[in-house]
Amino acid sequence: MKRATVIVVGAGGRGRTYANYIAEHPEQGKVVGVAEPIDFCRRRVIDKYAIPAEHVSTDWRDLAKRPKFADAVLICTQDAMHADPAVAFAEKGYHILLEKPMAPSADECRRIVAAVKRAGVLFAVCHVMRYSPHTAALKEILDSGAIGDIVSMQRLEPVGYWHQAHSFVRGHWRNEAEASCMLLAKSCHDLDGIRYLIGKRCKSVASFGSLKHFRTEEKPDGAADRCFNCPVEPTCAYSAKKIYLGRVERGHTGWPVGVLVNGEVSSDSVTEALRTGPYGRCVYACDNDVVDHQVVAMEFEEGVTATFTMVAFSEMRARQTRIFGTRGELRSNGSVIEVYDFLTDQTKTVDTRASAGDITGGHGGGDAGVMKAFLAAVNTGDASKIRSGPDETLESHLMVFAAEQSRLERRVVNL
Repeated sequence: MKRATVIVVGAGGRGRTYANYIAEHPEQGKVVGVAEPIDFCRRRVIDKYAIPAEHVSTDWRDLAKRPKFADAVLICTQDAMHADPAVAFAEKGYHILLEKPMAPSADECRRIVAAVKRAGVLFAVCHVMRYSPHTAALKEILDSGAIGDIVSMQRLEPVGYWHQAHSFVRGHWRNEAEASCMLLAKSCHDLDGIRYLIGKRCKSVASFGSLKHFRTEEKPDGAADRCFNCPVEPTCAYSAKKIYLGRVERGHTGWPVGVLVNGEVSSDSVTEALRTGPYGRCVYACDNDVVDHQVVAMEFEEGVTATFTMVAFSEMRARQTRIFGTRGELRSNGSVIEVYDFLTDQTKTVDTRASAGDITGGHGGGDAGVMKAFLAAVNTGDASKIRSGPDETLESHLMVFAAEQSRLERRVVNL
């Protein structure tokens, strides 16, 4: 059986996750190249996969200029750095797995789609929720007609108070100019998932939201700009010492703690990172500007409606979904699906936990699912194995851009 050869472009958290899947399933693929500017991250991939020096670079452009030496590329750079490598590697004939979001603007998304179609390469975006066992079970139930025709849908994304502080106040996705808007960076999964489950085109959207809490105006009296010298820190829920050192003390050294240091995670290394780095800043004294809560209302073909709520101020847990049909109601907490039948007044329960794996660490099995599907498509040439191709992804991204336009302009936007 053919085994796909793969280049990793961007070997941080997401790139490493997808590369690890290949290491665990060597019959499906092999990592043969890497481009990564951070020495520690690059060296980690080189050593694990024994990558020859001629296939290693700090800059993806070096590898894109060379004669094609692999079947596919995993592009896992930061959001604003997706379009150029995607276009360049497509023009070289590489099949592409692109981390979400596709790009921070509609024009760049269209540019990528045009490039991959022109080149005739396989293309998948990491809308991993489409590939999770839980979503597969939801889709199967809906397609079976168990609740009749879908009339309306509600989706809640409880981001989690500390996740918001980590990623969207102190972290890489805090500032729109450096990354993208919150709805694109975090919740493009959700609008894409709503579109996928409803199975109809979105016609119009309206959205509201703002940055309510993580602002200078909300800073407690007497608070310092960094948690390590702050008299208010012991009573602050967003304390960096609590969020990070507390996890290290409990033996947790993976995400999010592992993001803080390029090397061994320990109390000393994390303490130093908090004293001097961005993750030790007061959440009320950062350069963040993305929203901390947002709602989106959508109208689809045939009058189907949907609402989505993203909120930072919650316990971090799986997404909550309710779908209302003409014959029944479906309720999901990310693990267990309940289907209430109007005819029998009975509730059927489907538990997807056994097949989902670690919901917090692997998107409920979606990370593995997207890699399995992409490698299978590359190895067989069968594009139908990909559920998040260029057209599907562009459509749901345009929904996100329209929703953000609606929020900023305070009007309904038609697609």
